Amino acid sequence: MFIDKAKINLKAGSGGNGVVAFRREKFVPEGGPSGGDGGRGGDIVFYVDEGLRTLMDFRYRRHFKAGRGEHGQGKNMHGKKGETLMVAVPPGTVVYDDDTGEKIADLVHPEDQVVVVSGGRGGRGNARFTSSTNRAPRMAENGEPGQERWVRLELKLLADVGLVGMPNAGKSTLLSAVSEAKPKIADYPFTTMTPQLGVVQVNMHSSFVLADIPGLIEGAHDGAGLGHDFLKHIERTKLLIHVLDAAPLDGHDPLEDYVTIENELATYNPELAARPRLIALNKMDLIEDSQSVDRMAAYFENRDLEVFRISAATTQGVQRLMERAYELLEEIPDEQPGALESTAERVYTMDPNRFSIEKEDDIYIVRGENIERLVAMTNFDQEEAVDRLQNAVRKMGIEQALSKKGLRNGDTVRIGKIEFDYYLPEEDLD
Repeated sequence: MFIDKAKINLKAGSGGNGVVAFRREKFVPEGGPSGGDGGRGGDIVFYVDEGLRTLMDFRYRRHFKAGRGEHGQGKNMHGKKGETLMVAVPPGTVVYDDDTGEKIADLVHPEDQVVVVSGGRGGRGNARFTSSTNRAPRMAENGEPGQERWVRLELKLLADVGLVGMPNAGKSTLLSAVSEAKPKIADYPFTTMTPQLGVVQVNMHSSFVLADIPGLIEGAHDGAGLGHDFLKHIERTKLLIHVLDAAPLDGHDPLEDYVTIENELATYNPELAARPRLIALNKMDLIEDSQSVDRMAAYFENRDLEVFRISAATTQGVQRLMERAYELLEEIPDEQPGALESTAERVYTMDPNRFSIEKEDDIYIVRGENIERLVAMTNFDQEEAVDRLQNAVRKMGIEQALSKKGLRNGDTVRIGKIEFDYYLPEEDLD
């Protein structure tokens, strides 16, 4: 089954906790702190697997989780890094952040890979907090939570040449005539409901990938029919072959179909209007009067478009059309996009501008990447760790901002997943 869309949840591994420990050796009665750091959490990395052609694997598995970092130990032993989770995707996969719509990566080439969510930093052990004024710290950090996000995957087929045209123009018949692909073929519109790929062998040493894009209709750029689902697969093709039914049963003018489809392509993506294309006047085996075909051919030739009179059913003129398509492909430079750099950058700075405060009901909610990380990494069972957090909150300007918002002694404050009754020093209250 061809699946070209998926929505999945990714959870990178959390960092391991740091540990509070002291040297306990014979003849060393007052050994110093020796608590090791926790290991970093595992990342989730997407990479291209050339053997995949669909997003089918994500239809039944929607949650992916990387390994957690191991906790630190005594004797300055650091925890092991969490296992990175490698997720294979087919070439042509575009990864979007589902909440913001931001494009994270466009994975095209076999070597493309990107870190989509990053593992959390391991918490520091107490050996990291020694200073000239505190030679025996009794605090350590919890591991930082790993990044979590919902992502949307969209597959845009990687094909050299795309067949476009109205439903029932004969695209599927043409694909089956020039490749080993076996698309569904019937004498009614919308036979093809998913894109089909086939390899065209021009000669012993030359071939290219041909895609049969399901028939488009007027309004496809606005999503009419399955417009958006089909149009995206045309974007990566280097060359288009516009297939026209030269012998329509209802007697309408095929040039009207041409104008309709070209308008849809240009409206969806203006770059498609400038994409090289060939015109295939199909079903020539059903033509009795060639005057109408001559008129259509003249229309395209006056617009510097090459016209091929073919019959996909009898293969008349098909070989020459494929040979010309290959010749043009050789002239078109390969400018396929590659993977973007990972946007999962980690920021660990006490920037006083990186927080916001809102009041919901009777709870003051503080949001900000830095402060939420600090809270998550604080072990509230350790007095020194709580004191360190309070100092950080004060330095970041959060206490003052809460006071200006109307915070009073005993009011509830929520930061991340932690709620507590907050008490400001009397001099900080209004």
